[in-house]
Amino acid sequence: MAQGIQPADLGFFSTLVASGSLSAAARELGVTTAAVSKRLAQMEARLHMALVNRTTRRMSLTPEGETYVLHARKILSDMDDMEHVLRGATAAPKGLLRVNATLGFGRTQIAPLISAYVKKYPQVDIQLQLSVNPPPITEDSFDLCFRFGHPPDSRAIARFVATNRRIVVAAPTYLKKFGTPKTPSELTKHNCIGIRQGDEAYGLWRFATGASKSKNSTASNVKIRGNLTTNDGEIAVNWALDGHGILMRAEWDVARYLKTGRLVHILQNFHTPDADIYAVYAQRHAASVRVKSLVDFVTSAVQRATR
Repeated sequence: MAQGIQPADLGFFSTLVASGSLSAAARELGVTTAAVSKRLAQMEARLHMALVNRTTRRMSLTPEGETYVLHARKILSDMDDMEHVLRGATAAPKGLLRVNATLGFGRTQIAPLISAYVKKYPQVDIQLQLSVNPPPITEDSFDLCFRFGHPPDSRAIARFVATNRRIVVAAPTYLKKFGTPKTPSELTKHNCIGIRQGDEAYGLWRFATGASKSKNSTASNVKIRGNLTTNDGEIAVNWALDGHGILMRAEWDVARYLKTGRLVHILQNFHTPDADIYAVYAQRHAASVRVKSLVDFVTSAVQRATR
């Protein structure tokens, strides 16, 4: 029996981990669950160590399994990138690309763009994960993350995708019934819709007068109140459309409703924090053709849409 790590095992184990279970991996590979289990057992026998903890309901990786899949994915990615270099710049990207994005932006913007991208590059397999908070860059759970704001982690590469800002909006029905606030301080007298997302202080809306990035701007914080709160931006927008209160939301998420008049942009003379869109990935993916091509594709599409 051959000993040690076999090249063919790298792709097999990467698929097994990505699938999450032996049965799911079997469906992905087009074999039986018993065949997957047997191959995994052979791998572990050659290495003289367990890679996977098996239970009747779930599968988890041992520390050695975590190390194995981390290096396997890097080797497979490097192989794809090497082939692209050898074939020249005209070669199409291919291979697995794990993408993370926030719930609302991922659902309405990134998912449709990925659909268009894979039509252009059908050899790229994309796994899209949506989450409220972006995962830490230190975790090997994604290759590329689309997020708002420059990441604080200096170990990450952050490519600017498009400008974005947060604005304050409300439905005409709400403003007709309760009036339109003229200053941020008047928001304390209104019902405001809260969103619990990220690490930002909940219920605290920040404003500035003058140029938002100028030394002469004056900042103010308003503690808002309201009877509706959610961690889902789409739900919050729908509540605002129903006339339940005032909402601070990213401009991209409400632009179509501003155009139709279903929402009204208020407090326009006061600046709110920027929420520019970035594509974030670890240094180890700096040379990845798949990462670069998707970032270029998304950046071009988003910037065309916001012109």
